[in-house]
Amino acid sequence: MSSSFQVSITTTMAVSTLKHAKKNLINPQLATLYRFSSPKHHYHHHTSTIHRNSSEFYSPRITNSRVSPNTCLISTIRSHFRCNSTLVEPVVNGETGFERIYIHGGNGAGLDVKPLELERVEEESRRGVNIIEDFEKEGVVVSEIEEEAWRLLRDSVVSYCGSPVGTVAAASNPLDKQPLNYDQVFIRDFVPSALAFLLKGEGEIVRNFLLHTLQLQSWEKTVDCYSPGQGLMPASFKVRTVPLDGNNEAFEEVLDPDFGESAIGRVAPVDSGLWWIILLRAYGKITGDYTLQDRVDIQTGIKLILNLCLTDGFDMFPSLLVTDGSCMIDRRMGIHGHPLEIQALFYAALRSAREVLTVDDGSRNLVQAINNRLSALSFHIREYYWVDMKKINEIYRYKTEEYSTEAINKFNIYPEQIPTWLVDWIPEKGGYLIGNLQPAHMDFRFFTLGNLWSIVSSLGTPRQNQGILNMIEAKWDDLVGSMPLKICYPALEYEEWRIITGSDPKNTPWSYHNGGSWPTLLWQFTLACIKMGRTELAEKAVSLAATRISMDQWPEYYDTRNGRFIGKQSRLYQTWTIAGFLTSKMLLKNPELASLLTWEEDPELLDMCVCALSKKGRVKCSRRAARSQILM
Repeated sequence: MSSSFQVSITTTMAVSTLKHAKKNLINPQLATLYRFSSPKHHYHHHTSTIHRNSSEFYSPRITNSRVSPNTCLISTIRSHFRCNSTLVEPVVNGETGFERIYIHGGNGAGLDVKPLELERVEEESRRGVNIIEDFEKEGVVVSEIEEEAWRLLRDSVVSYCGSPVGTVAAASNPLDKQPLNYDQVFIRDFVPSALAFLLKGEGEIVRNFLLHTLQLQSWEKTVDCYSPGQGLMPASFKVRTVPLDGNNEAFEEVLDPDFGESAIGRVAPVDSGLWWIILLRAYGKITGDYTLQDRVDIQTGIKLILNLCLTDGFDMFPSLLVTDGSCMIDRRMGIHGHPLEIQALFYAALRSAREVLTVDDGSRNLVQAINNRLSALSFHIREYYWVDMKKINEIYRYKTEEYSTEAINKFNIYPEQIPTWLVDWIPEKGGYLIGNLQPAHMDFRFFTLGNLWSIVSSLGTPRQNQGILNMIEAKWDDLVGSMPLKICYPALEYEEWRIITGSDPKNTPWSYHNGGSWPTLLWQFTLACIKMGRTELAEKAVSLAATRISMDQWPEYYDTRNGRFIGKQSRLYQTWTIAGFLTSKMLLKNPELASLLTWEEDPELLDMCVCALSKKGRVKCSRRAARSQILM
């Protein structure tokens, strides 16, 4: 953490800053970033450290902080300036025109899509708030397990300068000798917690989280003298207490982010920025408060994230190219390349950004680039990632080494790659989106999160989305078993496990990321089922989890092929397990809320063709030839 980006302030200076912000900021609500109020009774500071790989079981214990609520650290001078600035376009590599990287081919050649113009009406902006208010008035009965879950979730809340800013990954274990990062606030882990609070009508913690993580975006990030892109969001952050100006009797709070420089393998979290944009949209949809997303600093933060994702590179595909361990599966599991999880979240984040970006002359080219990428990405995933019995049979009969622009086997996939387990496993009805696609390589494993978010975001066609749920139902014992849901199927075993994972002792077969069962996936499964009118599947899964998840002390994950054992290194009282269960229960009690968190098919995207290929040209547009398939 560079000292040039920090400045300590006393109570007097803080009050002065607050007055200055209220007086000078474009939007008076920006001043909420500098709140200095006393902690509420149900929010707690966390001072104990936690071991991310501990196998010890324990009960949660929360301790109070020594920090005075009136002492705070403004994270960075750069972030502080940005919150007060009217500058929309950030400086990137010495260039002041952010949109310049999105203009290709002179006068927009190949960009024939009109930017989306959003219209908001007052009734729509209040829709989520009205549903929640009606929900609370009905006096829905809360079970004993839900009461326990809410108590644990509130106990996991972390405060910064007297205001709630997130939830720890898991409750503290005082017996840990080698602390890692379970006491930190992870962006991806906080999403189900945020949705639980939002659906209960408590938006303050989510608003604070979005603002403070935005501040951290501008921190100096360096690993071995190399700095990644300015828009990179941290994987996590921790609220630390340090002596104030060397005074051991007074302390101040600081936010200490981790951008991957402390992570296992030193991998940057590609999904953090995507989750942040998705959560920003959800906050506006549910609360009806669109003033947050309209702020100058929020708009700039979105553009910085999109700058990383949409910048031109060497790749020929519209999907994002990432390294292993850059998402929820944050260890080596052979997902490097173009993993489905990243593509589905990328698609959802682009659709979210298209809704929340303010469309003006300064952002018009960016919105156009988003539309173009959405169109190309949806076609790519629907056309090349989908497999069912019919598609597998086509691959089985593929010809290889086709040197032609009109080749059928475009990625030169060898039929021998079809695994033996898949031949007998794939059901007659239904299918799924494969885990990864690269030249001469298809990863046929089923990755649950990517498939669920393809349904939620409408990345898949309506037929494909129903097919995914049909397959999960048909293969319930394999994908759900005793505890929902498998993170991937099947597990890597024997020599394949040794080569692909590097003999990872934590990712042994049917454990952790290698075929383990993760209850946090339950809320995403519920969301997908409600959207597709298959609520009975979600109710069945939630009821199954409720039979033992509380008795097992809310584990992080389960082991074995059927998910019968608590994971050998699983954390207990895992926050996103708790929050995922609560979110699922609330969505099932009021399914109308699910529509605020999902996307429907967009006909405008289906009609787009941005390749600018002429029918009479040397190269034909493959999209036109496959249009009948992508419209299904």
